[in-house]
Amino acid sequence: MSAREISKLLFTTVYPLYVQKAERKNRTKEEVDTIICWLTGYSREQLSHHAAINIDFQSFFDQAPAINPNTSQIKGVVCGIRVEDIQDPMTQKIRYLDKLIDELAKGKSIDKILRQ
Repeated sequence: MSAREISKLLFTTVYPLYVQKAERKNRTKEEVDTIICWLTGYSREQLSHHAAINIDFQSFFDQAPAINPNTSQIKGVVCGIRVEDIQDPMTQKIRYLDKLIDELAKGKSIDKILRQ
């Protein structure tokens, strides 16, 4: 999927899939929300609002209050590509989120996921 195509995916469509993935692995929606809020700077209320409206990833990240400065510590592979090597900034943010949700589903503690 090209960078342009991935940025046009609706966050509203993907968010419930993140929650389902976490819940299948006995994690919670609250943990998913914690991760997304940590990454984007959104409050839980702002996140709930964005999850309820039709917003694509491009707009979701463009409107984010503050991308966490510790994102440079997120490393690993998503869809066969190392997230730290992705050149397109928007695609990298989306893949950071994918990586964090993967870590949650694999049982990693929230403290480690949030690079604390």
